[in-house]
Amino acid sequence: MSEFEPPAQAQERAGAEIVAFWERARSRVGLARLPVITGVSPTASVPPPAWAFGDTPRLADALLALVLTGTKTASASAAWEYEAIDQPLPRVGDLSIIVDGRGHPWALVRTTAVRVVPFREVDAESAWLEGEGDRSLESWRSGHQDHFARGLAARGVEFDDDLEVVLERFELRYPARGR
Repeated sequence: MSEFEPPAQAQERAGAEIVAFWERARSRVGLARLPVITGVSPTASVPPPAWAFGDTPRLADALLALVLTGTKTASASAAWEYEAIDQPLPRVGDLSIIVDGRGHPWALVRTTAVRVVPFREVDAESAWLEGEGDRSLESWRSGHQDHFARGLAARGVEFDDDLEVVLERFELRYPARGR
């Protein structure tokens, strides 16, 4: 039997898995009765956005593991990435479902703080809260400069220290443990 799953079937399976995760998570964290978030009935419930950290499945899995252990409580993105996909910047109170590198949902997080600063103004606390590498600002700058430069190069733009960075803090609301 082939391991290939047609894209439409894979998308349907992933969508059903996200909805099932959302139903479990929202009831466990006390969001089941919030009509603004969930709609007027369970059938009207719409899950929050689901996404993975990083730009490879391996990195997504590694960063998700840091979230699930409580080591990673922040993230940084280039502001242009939101503009490129016509998405608003995160806002305090936003919910997100974090998926692994294969698209399976594992965590529900809530945004607790957002600020936009030039790359050169990212501070040591932000680097520490991201939980990556040795958690130092130097390590953060090196890794993120490389990451941001790759994305910019694909657009024909060079990296510089004025790049606007969206610093987002979040709290883990529901981990899908025991799966």
